[in-house]
Order: sequence, then C-alpha cells, then structure tokens
Amino acid sequence: MGPRSAIELLLLPVRHQEIRLGRPVDVLLDAAAWRVIGFVVLCGDESQRFLVYATADPREDEIAVPSALLLLDDVDFYRGRSRSLRALLGGTVANAQQDLGVLRDLLIAPDGTVSALMVERDGGMHEVEPAGMRTEYVSAA
Repeated sequence: MGPRSAIELLLLPVRHQEIRLGRPVDVLLDAAAWRVIGFVVLCGDESQRFLVYATADPREDEIAVPSALLLLDDVDFYRGRSRSLRALLGGTVANAQQDLGVLRDLLIAPDGTVSALMVERDGGMHEVEPAGMRTEYVSAA
C-alpha cells in the first residue's frame, strides 16, 4: 500500500482483532524530522493513550494492533517530545525563500515517513516535498 492521508488515518478505528479499542485523535511527529512516531488514541474509557506507529498496522478500514497493551498511558511524555499534526494544520508552510501555502494534510508512507505535505495555495491543493520545510501557525487577527 502506498502513502496514506494523515486525516484519513484519523478517521479509522483502532482495533485488536475485531474489538474496537478507540480512535486516533492526533498524529505525533518527530520534532526534528518529518516522521510519524505514533497516534494519540481516545479509548473507550475516555482516556487518551499513545500508540507507537511502528506497532500499528494501518489497514483499509482500521488501524490494527497486535495487543491492547501497546496503548501506552503516558501521552504527555510523547507530546512533549514531538509535534502535533492537529497543531500544525492550518499553519503556513515555508522554505528558506517563500511561503508555500497552508498545511491541510500529510501523506504518510507505510514506514512512517512523511512523503508529502498537502498545501493549499491559490485555491488548489499541492504536494510539497517535506525536506527543508517549516510550518508556522499564523492566527487570524
């Protein structure tokens, strides 16, 4: 399977076998690179847990996990060492020369690397190579 939309992954349930454990509410990225480290999952007991991307198996209709024990309690530990997709969405994507548009989504390769930033510019969506890009959130005045 090729790259997947991060937004689409957030719409999938997290399941162990056919048991629904929760749903992802955020994607956490390596702070120094465009690479997914995992998902913040809202579980059935309304608690948030962290699912390491390397232990997850994103499928067409679910994010499968081999064990419910892989949903870790200390979400704040991972949040403090990563970047939140939710916080980045709507921010300006720029390189050293110019602003390229507004971040709307990421395309995530099966190994967790971000293969493209989906940027809205001039009324259209454009794929931008993540290398050398930075995002800045600019709030509306």
